Amino acid sequence: MTAALQAARQGVPVTMLDANPTVGRKLLVTGSGRANLTNQNLSLDRYVCEDPAWLATLFNQFGHAELIAFLRSIGVLTYATADGWTYPLSESAQTVVDAFTAVLRLSGVQLLLGKHVSAMRKSESGFELSLEGSESIQCEHLLVAAGGKAYPTLGSRGELFASLREMGHSLHPLVPALAPVTAEMSAYQKLQGVRLDAQVTLLQNGKALQTTTGNLIFTQWGLNGPAVMDLSHAVAKRPGEALELRLNLVFNSEDDLRSMIRAQRKSPLPLRVLIEAALPPKVPPLILSLSGLSGDALLNELSDKQIEKVFALLKALPIKVSGVRGFEYCQVTAGGVPVSEVDPRTCRSRIVPNLWLAGETLDVVGPCGGYNLQFAFSSGAVAGMSLEK
Repeated sequence: MTAALQAARQGVPVTMLDANPTVGRKLLVTGSGRANLTNQNLSLDRYVCEDPAWLATLFNQFGHAELIAFLRSIGVLTYATADGWTYPLSESAQTVVDAFTAVLRLSGVQLLLGKHVSAMRKSESGFELSLEGSESIQCEHLLVAAGGKAYPTLGSRGELFASLREMGHSLHPLVPALAPVTAEMSAYQKLQGVRLDAQVTLLQNGKALQTTTGNLIFTQWGLNGPAVMDLSHAVAKRPGEALELRLNLVFNSEDDLRSMIRAQRKSPLPLRVLIEAALPPKVPPLILSLSGLSGDALLNELSDKQIEKVFALLKALPIKVSGVRGFEYCQVTAGGVPVSEVDPRTCRSRIVPNLWLAGETLDVVGPCGGYNLQFAFSSGAVAGMSLEK
């Protein structure tokens, strides 16, 4: 949508195909229906990309400030939360889609909706797009922004990657990203439904691979929430490997908690009560049990060694990882066309003449918080501004 608008604003005749009956269906589900459009604290080191310099070149042309101005130009006002997550002032993704739809039509973009492109190939005049059924479309210049395999029910199933490979592009394996993590949860069944903030470290054979911080939800089958979703791509890329999560449940409260315990060290106060000052009530009894202590263990009856054992678990609760939930549960696809095969100044293919690639078609993944939509908007805008008449 962004590419089509940018191209149309420069007088380029644009035809936009969408398999869905309306535009922006995937945008409607972002931010739990609120549309987490970007992040005020945009930073290159939050992205997984084979070439950070490539990403820097792209964002230097169309970054956070340019996106906010662009959204305003189509009738979308925004605000940012304290942590930088940026939403429409309306708190509704529907209003953003409505704005895009209206401006696309006003800009003269020809919308071909409900048209599912099943394959693409190079032709003498440019490209031939095969639609479901026997219909086909010819074009001289082509932008592919068809997404990955996330949210397949919304029309993005990754079918066009095969055509890109046939035209000469290479592909990194497609795996779910921003997905819930499945794990061995038998020891933590009593924590189902508990939600808290944690620092999460992913380890392979004892070696730390990645650390994230954010909200976490315990479930029957594993863990959900941004803290684990942000590292799920690293899990998905290592199927069958020995992976473990270590949860630091007191990353932001350890000093205060230790100070409280020292102040009450000689009192017959249950340790559980003090830990509850920092954590939801279901957590302390389980931690004490895993430490070999009673849920009513009293401070003045515990040794320093026993208290340190409790803190060891609070700071590094071990959970064995089994994998991630599939594409139908993930928000983004990792993998796709390497960025090295696309010019970051234009998003134009370096392999296929007159072909542009944007969004999830490229192998770039950001964390939760608007980073992936920012990349989608940025790559679409850069591509659209460089499309030829």
